[in-house]
This record gives sequence, C-alpha cells and structure tokens, in this order.
Amino acid sequence: MKYQSVPDQKLVAALPADDAAAFREIYQRYGKKMIMIGLSKCDDRDVVEGIVQDVFLKLWERRASLRVDNLEAYLVTCVKYSCINHLRSAMVHEKYVSSYAQFESPYADCGADDDLNVAELMNNIEDRLRQFPEKAQQIFRLHRFEHRSTKEISCEINMPQRTVEHHLMLVVRALRSYLKDYF
Repeated sequence: MKYQSVPDQKLVAALPADDAAAFREIYQRYGKKMIMIGLSKCDDRDVVEGIVQDVFLKLWERRASLRVDNLEAYLVTCVKYSCINHLRSAMVHEKYVSSYAQFESPYADCGADDDLNVAELMNNIEDRLRQFPEKAQQIFRLHRFEHRSTKEISCEINMPQRTVEHHLMLVVRALRSYLKDYF
C-alpha cells in the first residue's frame, strides 16, 4: 500500500498491525525534521541523530500500546525531552569530572615524603581499627575500602541495615577523633 498521501492518524493506526511500510513513511516524513528540531537544542549532530533514532525505535517498540492524537507533536516532544535529558546528563557528568579533577589535583604532586605520611596515616588507621570488635572492623573495611553500601553489607553479614549504619558511625566518629591531629 502507498502511504505518501495517507494522514498521520491512519499511519499510527497501522503500526499495531506491524506495518513496517507505515513506520517507514512516518520516518520519511518526520526524520529530517526531528533532526533539525534536535539540533536547535543540542549542537552535536551525531548525538541528535542517535536521539532521533532512539525516539523512532521507541515508537516502533511501543506500537501495540501507542495512543497518539497528534503524531508530529508527539515526536517533537519526545525529541525535545530526550535532548534535554541528554544535556542534563552531560552536565552532571561534566560536574562529576570537574569535581573529581579538583579532588585529585592536590594529591597528584605527592612526593616521597607525602607517600611516607600516607603510609603512616594508614598504619595508624589500621592500629586504631584493630581496637574495635571484629564485626565493626569488617563493616568499616567493606564500606570504606571496598565501597559497599550499608544495604549490601547488611545482606552479606546478615545484620540489620540500621545496625550496620550504627557500627559504621561509631567507628568513623572514633577515627575522626583519633586522627584529628593529621588534618
């Protein structure tokens, strides 16, 4: 069937029947326009083309349950919000990278003396940590050295999460007090 002269509503109605030709016509009608709309939000053409591809892919994947009154408005909205979400994600990523760079930079120029100070500090932390009960030591090591969440730790050692948090808080508080001379 030829779809060039068929209105959008009939094209959308043909999608639940897995009509690839109707989908192809929708893409031919709106693909380039959606790229132009995306480029008005985001300057990177490759990113915009990927976003538009994802929007059309989702349209195809949701074809059975799709309820669209105005196809063009639906596609424009999807592309705009996808671009905004991409930009928001990129901003968060950039903020994380810059925060990480700021955190890392003071330690990048550490010399041999600094290495000795760090080794001494770690030895003091280990000495102080050995004074705590075995479970508290285990919880602290899992959380701080292996970067496990309190929920993961509670599942692993069969202890309520609040108890894990309490042990962690006690150890951290004691270590802060013990190590205040280092900072």
